[in-house]
Amino acid sequence: MQLVFLHGPVAAGKLTIARLVAERTGIALFHNHLVVDAVAAVFPFGSPEFVRLREHFWIETIAAAAREGRSLIFTFAPEPSVAADFPERLSAIVAAAGGRVLQVALTLSDAEQERRLVAADRAAFGKLRSVELLRGLRPGLAACLAAMPAPDLRIDSGATPAGDAADRIVTAMRA
Repeated sequence: MQLVFLHGPVAAGKLTIARLVAERTGIALFHNHLVVDAVAAVFPFGSPEFVRLREHFWIETIAAAAREGRSLIFTFAPEPSVAADFPERLSAIVAAAGGRVLQVALTLSDAEQERRLVAADRAAFGKLRSVELLRGLRPGLAACLAAMPAPDLRIDSGATPAGDAADRIVTAMRA
């Protein structure tokens, strides 16, 4: 089992790139908003039950895939309501089941992030679209990104077309 743990800041293109990797490999895509949106339909974002259930669904789904040898791509946006040790615990679960994790970090400039943030396609999953709110959240988000495990692959998604980024990830998966 291989888990492609694709993480990066808001509007870095995680879902766009993950979809391309899934198309090129046939591997399932488990993007973070599938769970975020489901849990947020019942509990407010960041509330104790939201945080508990979101992590539970993420971990249980990925652990089940690891036990069954089903590779997948998981997109993740580090932010303060997620436990700081979540990536390490998830990696340990995958390793215990005999799988491996490919840590892929996307980066982009603040200017490019703000340009992308207002794109209409971001409304599909209730994603953050307010530049003003992003600017207020940026210090906390940056701290969470800095605490992520060292990536196996780092891609500047502001300077790398999505298709090229997906190709780099597929190549790293096969290495």
